[in-house]
Amino acid sequence: MQPPRQRSAFRIHTKTAKVVGDCKPVAALRERARALTALDERLRQTLPSPLREQVRLADLRDDRIVFLAPTPAWASRLRMCQGDLLAAAHNLGAKASSVVVKVAPLLPEPEEPVAAKPLPRAAADHLRKAAQSLSDHELKALFLSLASVAEDSSSPPES
Repeated sequence: MQPPRQRSAFRIHTKTAKVVGDCKPVAALRERARALTALDERLRQTLPSPLREQVRLADLRDDRIVFLAPTPAWASRLRMCQGDLLAAAHNLGAKASSVVVKVAPLLPEPEEPVAAKPLPRAAADHLRKAAQSLSDHELKALFLSLASVAEDSSSPPES
């Protein structure tokens, strides 16, 4: 006789499962991140052009605005703009009485996804030949569909 199977403590309840973003702590974190991003964009607009691209808002906690700068030189330049930043923060409704600048390397901005290169006409020919050798009708249709996309995307420009 076999022993009874133990139930896993990590059973998934599909009827009560939630999307992670719907959980209150995660939703609150997402909203805070959005608010900080919006504040960052607005506050940096008050800074002179070379400085605004070099610094980022890190946090707004209690009565302190915390910025990150990549080098001590940029941090010093940002500290000289403390009055403008505090005035802008007050205009935006943020209650801040000081600006803290920390020197830390900035994370790179997320890059735009690279557009997929179109398939060359030779690829369409190979896909079409491979489709002819297949006996599975669904797979054959998929290969021919891919071949038609390759043909459409790599058609020579009309003159």
